[in-house]
Amino acid sequence: MIDLRSDTVTKPSPAMRKAMADAEVGDDVFGEDPTVRRLEETVAEVLGKEAALFVPTGVMANQISLKIQTQPGDEVIVEAGAHILQYETAAAPIISGVQLRQVAGERGVPTVAQVEDLIRGSAYYMPPTRLICLENTHNKAGGTIVPLETLRAFRSMTTSKGLSLHVDGARLWNASVASGVKPRDFAACADTVSVCFSKGLGAPVGSAVAGSRQLITKARKVRKILGGGMRQAGIIAAGALFALQNNVDRLAEDHEKARTYAEIVGGVKGFSVDMKSVQTNIVAVDVSKSGLDASAVIARMKARGVLLSDMDRHTVRAVMHLDVSQAEVRMAANAIAMEFGA
Repeated sequence: MIDLRSDTVTKPSPAMRKAMADAEVGDDVFGEDPTVRRLEETVAEVLGKEAALFVPTGVMANQISLKIQTQPGDEVIVEAGAHILQYETAAAPIISGVQLRQVAGERGVPTVAQVEDLIRGSAYYMPPTRLICLENTHNKAGGTIVPLETLRAFRSMTTSKGLSLHVDGARLWNASVASGVKPRDFAACADTVSVCFSKGLGAPVGSAVAGSRQLITKARKVRKILGGGMRQAGIIAAGALFALQNNVDRLAEDHEKARTYAEIVGGVKGFSVDMKSVQTNIVAVDVSKSGLDASAVIARMKARGVLLSDMDRHTVRAVMHLDVSQAEVRMAANAIAMEFGA
């Protein structure tokens, strides 16, 4: 099988497994796991933040970030296709008691003017706007990048209005490699940034939240409340640390694979790809004109040995990662062309 469902399906390499097996560990709830501490210090340094916190999942990273910057009854503005809104099981209102307000951006990126128009007034019967969330790269938009100048404009606006800014940077590494912008330059625009190690970087487990020392102290408490206080977590932190030190630059290969796949599949009758959205490692294919829905396409390709996922009823997603070669990606794309006709 050629598995293009997600970049989370990767297996740790022998070198990563060795790093995990050899990891020095301690009780992280007591702050005594040296490998976790080293990972958190490294993440903080790479992102240019005072501190960072290792957490099990990207959802937890995002939800902690919302919790530590809001109060129940606040409103958080998110892009309409944001992971926080679409794929986190209504966690924000459940955990933080906040209301999510949507704004539809172009390829996942709203303008400052769009968001500014949604900021609430001070009337007591309105939920106060407290936090703006952006996603970089934007999963549902096809792995698109929020440009640095856009983030800086949002930073200027939120600062002037006394609001906080969170960046869901699960694939911030992809944004950095594709754009040439350093992760710390992206992160400098936000109060909190979440990053993931188990997507493009190929670690088996883990994400992190970075921000000021004060915010991360609060985040550590919320992590415990959510059941994320881990003990000898250095074993998994070592995999994340290995990924961060060894697997960032190679993301450019995944971006090249995505372009190859998009060019071939975009030529299939009834299939279309917005090539301007193919900026990193995700390809979203609109199959609405084929007379088929996404589930039918996915089922037929599974029978041909290619695993894909859906974004909605008419959109099939393919995600490139370190466990598929350029040749395998080309084989998968050509299999689609053969199945559905070029």
